[in-house]
Amino acid sequence: MLRILKILLFLGVVGFAGLSGYAYLGDMAPERAEVRIPVELNVQK
Repeated sequence: MLRILKILLFLGVVGFAGLSGYAYLGDMAPERAEVRIPVELNVQK
């Protein structure tokens, strides 16, 4: 039973390290696009 707990703990640590590595090193840059929207202001002169 202790062997199974050690294996589960090891897999949890390895999984967490892999997820952290992917988060820091993975390509997660946002796509950039220029957006221009005309705005009409209701200004009285």
